[in-house]
Amino acid sequence: MPSCPECESDLDIELDEVEEGDVVACDECGTEYEVVGIEPLELTRVGEEDDEDDDEYLDEDEEEEE
Repeated sequence: MPSCPECESDLDIELDEVEEGDVVACDECGTEYEVVGIEPLELTRVGEEDDEDDDEYLDEDEEEEE
């Protein structure tokens, strides 16, 4: 059974019931993952790219305030 990269809890995913593009969430921490591959199972964190962009904008705003 795959585990959550964030909290290392087991993810309740039935491999024969998921398809590429499905979004699954960790029951423990609530982190959402998109299924990007089935064999082998590959997950990417939903919003991961957006989080990086937000951090860049925050850094720029903080520099302007100083």
